[in-house]
Amino acid sequence: MINNRKPASLIGFYLLLVYVLLQFVWWSYLMLELNTEITRLKSEVVLLKSGSVEETLKAEKELHSVLNKKRFMIIGEGSVFLIILLFGIVRVRKTFQKETQLALQQSNFLLSVTHELKSPIASARLQLETLLIRDIDKVKQREILVNAISDTDRLNALVENILVAAQIDKSNFVLHRQTVNVSQYITQLLARPGIAGDHKLHSVIQPDIFMEIDNINFASIVLNLIDNACKYSSAGSKITVELKKTDRKIYLNVMDEGKGISDEEKKRVFEKFYRVGDEKTRTSKGTGLGLYIVNYLVQQHGGTIKILDNKPKGTVFQVEF
Repeated sequence: MINNRKPASLIGFYLLLVYVLLQFVWWSYLMLELNTEITRLKSEVVLLKSGSVEETLKAEKELHSVLNKKRFMIIGEGSVFLIILLFGIVRVRKTFQKETQLALQQSNFLLSVTHELKSPIASARLQLETLLIRDIDKVKQREILVNAISDTDRLNALVENILVAAQIDKSNFVLHRQTVNVSQYITQLLARPGIAGDHKLHSVIQPDIFMEIDNINFASIVLNLIDNACKYSSAGSKITVELKKTDRKIYLNVMDEGKGISDEEKKRVFEKFYRVGDEKTRTSKGTGLGLYIVNYLVQQHGGTIKILDNKPKGTVFQVEF
């Protein structure tokens, strides 16, 4: 549906553009013709009233001079009008492109969020049905329950991201900050079962680092960065979460061993809904909201985030407070 609307909108825009340009050319032509006609008529009037040929030639010369001045005036005014028109055309075209891109991203978001909602629901249901219809030993029961909890946590995180993004758009998102031992806070987050899926989670946490944070929303920064690292690195690879304080600065680093991010994509990964490729063919899960929310929350906590290369391979998301 969106792909059909895109060319129709552009065709309408270009038809309007051609019409305006033709009107501009026609207006310029009529103005020049009108001035020429006025000069001719004035010349005839002078010729009729004056019996002297010299005076007539002098009058015609003066009229031609006036005509040339008017031509330059018309050309000058027309040029200004044309520049303004071209500027408007460029801005409108950029708006069309931006709206079309946003519509495509929103379409991809709807496709991805449908999959993201259905997958944990179906997985949790299957595991609960397994417990219900089969006689399973306690060790296996615990494993199944842990997986079910992990699925519900994934579902809850998705819903939280959607709600936070909606609040950001409405500009009514408010942080309630308080002094917290961030070292203990992040350590407790990392202790959640299944937080890194089938990846190896490694942490390097400097003890007793205190910050003023929103006790609820700060978790979204850590969890979304870990989730992003899981999406773009292979199963079984290591994900490292590092927290340290140096020179009065606090650094939170989340490092993966994936294929990395190109310099061009680094400029766009924090855009809302931005994901590389088409949702219909992409294999990695996600909605394009995680890093958008991370960037916003980091800024609201007075920090900055940047993307570094992890040697010899992978990516480092470095948050500085």
